Amino acid sequence: MEPFPNHFMEFHPIHGTNVQLDHSATQATRVESFANGVCFSKHPLKPGEIFLIEIEDKELGWCGHLRIGLTAKDPRTLEVVPEYSIPELTDMGDSWVFAITRNHNKIVEEDDVGEGGQEPGGHRLGQGEAENEGDTNTKPKTFFTDSHLYIENVRIPRDKLVGRSRPGRYSHILDDLYKTNALPPTARRSRIGVLYVSKGPHLADMHIVINGEDMGPSARGIPTIEPIYAVVDVFAATKCVRIVQVEYGFSSLQTLCRKAIQKHIVHRMAIDWLELPEALKHYCKYE
Repeated sequence: MEPFPNHFMEFHPIHGTNVQLDHSATQATRVESFANGVCFSKHPLKPGEIFLIEIEDKELGWCGHLRIGLTAKDPRTLEVVPEYSIPELTDMGDSWVFAITRNHNKIVEEDDVGEGGQEPGGHRLGQGEAENEGDTNTKPKTFFTDSHLYIENVRIPRDKLVGRSRPGRYSHILDDLYKTNALPPTARRSRIGVLYVSKGPHLADMHIVINGEDMGPSARGIPTIEPIYAVVDVFAATKCVRIVQVEYGFSSLQTLCRKAIQKHIVHRMAIDWLELPEALKHYCKYE
C-alpha cells in the first residue's frame, strides 16, 4: 500500500435531520428521536484509509445501536438523506452498511459453513481469523508488528484504534478490557472504524475494526470506480460519536510525548502526580 498523507477527517455537512455537528465537524450528536442520524465522511476514503469513530454518549430506552459502512453515493446527490441507513440507504444500491455486533458482520464462505449454519470448529464469526491455514497473508515479523494492525497489505497504527475509559479510579481496569476487546462493541468509548482494501481492478473488500480488532471482510466485490464515502448511522441507543484522527506517517511531537509518558506510569491517574503542564496531562489522559 502506498502511504498517503495525513489529513483531517470530518463529517459531511449533509446529514440526517436529527444530527447536529460541532464547530469542528468531528462530533455528531442525534438531538432527538432515534432515527434520522445518518452521517457521511466529508471526503471520499482512499484504499486502506480508516474512518474511525468513538462512541461518546448513549441514550437509554432505545433498542439497536450504531451502524457503519461504506457508500458510493455522493451525499450531495441525495435529494433527501434517508431516515435509516438500513434498509433505506442500502436499498438504494451501492451502499454496504452493518449494525455493529460482534457476530454478524463477517462474510462466511459457503465451503466454510457446516451443518446448522455454524462455522466449523465452533469459532465465532467476526473475529478476523485467517480464512484458511494456507493463508500467506501473515503479519510481518518486524519491530512494528505489535504497534500496527495488518489487514491484507494495509498497515494501520494501533495507537488510536483502541478505546480508552474516562480517567477514574477503575480506568486502568477498563482500559485492559478495551485492549482485549472484552466489552460490548457499542460500549461508551469503544472505537469503531471502517475501511476498504483493494482486491483487484476496481474491486475491494470492506472491513470493520472494533477496538483494534479486524472483524474480517464484511462485504466483498465492492466496485471502486466511483468515490467511496464512509457512512455512520447514529442510531437508537447510540447518541453521540466523535471522529478519531489516525496518524499514518511520522507521529507528531505531541503523540510521541504522550507515548513516552504513558510507557513509564502505572495507569493514567498517575499522570496527575507528574510535574507537567495541565494541557499535556489532559491530552495524555483523554486521547
